Amino acid sequence: MTSHPDPPAKLSLTELQDRKARGEKLVMVTAYDHPSAKLADAAGVDVILVGDSAADNVLGYDSTVPVTVDELLVLVRAVARGARHALVVADLPFGSFQVSDETAVANAVRFVKEAGADAVKLEGAGPSLSRVQALVGAGIPVMGHVGLTPQSATMLGGFKAQGRTAAKAQRLRADARALEAAGCFAVVLEAVPAAVAARVTQAMTIPTIGIGAGSGCDGQVLVWHDLLGLSDRRPARFVKRYAELGSAIKTALEQFASEVRSGAFPEEQHTYAMPDEELELFEHAERAPEHTD
Repeated sequence: MTSHPDPPAKLSLTELQDRKARGEKLVMVTAYDHPSAKLADAAGVDVILVGDSAADNVLGYDSTVPVTVDELLVLVRAVARGARHALVVADLPFGSFQVSDETAVANAVRFVKEAGADAVKLEGAGPSLSRVQALVGAGIPVMGHVGLTPQSATMLGGFKAQGRTAAKAQRLRADARALEAAGCFAVVLEAVPAAVAARVTQAMTIPTIGIGAGSGCDGQVLVWHDLLGLSDRRPARFVKRYAELGSAIKTALEQFASEVRSGAFPEEQHTYAMPDEELELFEHAERAPEHTD
């Protein structure tokens, strides 16, 4: 009997911290569907974030603000079905945790219980600290997020780098450490000067995941559509495109359309046949006159 290797175990929160201690970098991608999750998992990605950025990447909204818990639940559920090894983190969308601790816990429970998320992520510190404590107290792991927090970008003066003065950098470090003290297992640092992010990372015992925060973080995250070239938007400064799949898809669709219109597709190899005798019976029946009562 041929033996099959056991599937890789789900990455644990303890292992994330152990990797930080060993100096091993963590890989996170933001993805939104089952095929993407399977590919990321097979590639060895450690964490898949189902971000509220689904709003403008796959749902057609102009910003992340309108996306709802119910809309994200569908996406998280699809990703969780495809991730066997990677941790699945569900983003708590705008309005789902700001109102109260009780609302935050109720919505986070849905992501874990109904959609199969391993953890949730929320933005900001300050008022969010009590939310983190309530969620962790309810047994739900939480990833924090400081620096540029898109849900509150208007209050931050737009989509700009954060922590670029000594005072603001000190505040950012204090916020990150407060999230750690509140119980977060990791913190995303977005659009933060590399030197600041490196010092924040050194000051913490939990991993930091950088996006536009330099190589001194414990890990890095990019959005699926950005790193694969599936978005036609001008990429942010911190994005590196590892492929240009958008143009390849467009070319393939144009070729398909052209072959359909010219009759070149489908060819015989793309069709199904039937036995000659069955075809003859079918054609004979077609020619026979119809009998009516």
